[in-house]
Amino acid sequence: MDMAIIFMLVASAAPFVFIHLKKYVFAAAQVLLLIGMWMYFFAGLNPETLPAPFSVLWFSFYGSLVLSEIGYVMFVIYLGKTIGAEYRQEHPDSNDPISEL
Repeated sequence: MDMAIIFMLVASAAPFVFIHLKKYVFAAAQVLLLIGMWMYFFAGLNPETLPAPFSVLWFSFYGSLVLSEIGYVMFVIYLGKTIGAEYRQEHPDSNDPISEL
């Protein structure tokens, strides 16, 4: 349960990652999925109102987690390209194996 809450908190910050990457459609989709994710979580806390598996809230819960992880992978790739470009500007004479790709 603790790991799920940690993933949900990380997923809640994903729209800001998408906005930073200028992926506004993904940010809007993530916000909609986040609303369903938190609704599913709070509905699941009460045993009398457990959401059905494969319901809309179920898909929004897991879809939000998947889309947020995609966003963070995109952000890591963006950082790698940015840091690599800055390194190549500062050290143009270095033998950088990544720039040879």
